[in-house]
Amino acid sequence: MATLIFDIETVGENFDELDSTTQESLTRWIRHEASDEGEYQSSLKDLKEELGFSPLTGEIVAIGVLDADRDQGAVYYQSPGSEGKKFEDGALKFEAMSEHDMLARFWGVAERYDTFVSFNGRSFDAPFMMIRSATHGIRSGKNLVANRYVNLQPANAKHIDLLEQLSFYGALRRKGSLHLWTRAFGIESPKAGGVSGDDVGAMFREGKYEDIARYNGGDLYATRALFRKYTDYLSF
Repeated sequence: MATLIFDIETVGENFDELDSTTQESLTRWIRHEASDEGEYQSSLKDLKEELGFSPLTGEIVAIGVLDADRDQGAVYYQSPGSEGKKFEDGALKFEAMSEHDMLARFWGVAERYDTFVSFNGRSFDAPFMMIRSATHGIRSGKNLVANRYVNLQPANAKHIDLLEQLSFYGALRRKGSLHLWTRAFGIESPKAGGVSGDDVGAMFREGKYEDIARYNGGDLYATRALFRKYTDYLSF
């Protein structure tokens, strides 16, 4: 049973460059709920910073894949003006390409696997990739959101979301971030280098494309290490 670890990084559109109808659609609820102008401006600031959380207002800037059993993986990342650039770091191969090509490459790799592992991938990574693929006219090769429960998922597309498994599908009161889970299990956190997912948008605007790709690679290794802890002690 071949198992693939995967992870994505995303950024949002520039709110100020959106058309007025889209801006109104996005802000209608915060204007309705804000008690005064100060609260509205605070909520607007948060909204602008969170556009990358939705495939309707964001895009993927890195997709990482790592074989769970072999030390072999890749990170596909956006680097405007440098498409085709390649480099290697340890077991990971990095290649710059468009979002369209990243998604096409991911689904091509996915065809060789029947089990997929992520951290919060059922709620974020997988649906984001599937929607963005559709907007590019690419059909997803695997249904990675078919069913919440692993034993009811398609045999060729089992998706083990570690956040759901480690929290026993939400039975644990506080689910915790990837950093907290790696810390608890003595695994090096992908945040150890001083970068977090919240920094990706600013890094992309600053042209730090390779830094984003390397950060994504750190997430892959942390997720794989956490998956091994899960399979050794908590899977049934």
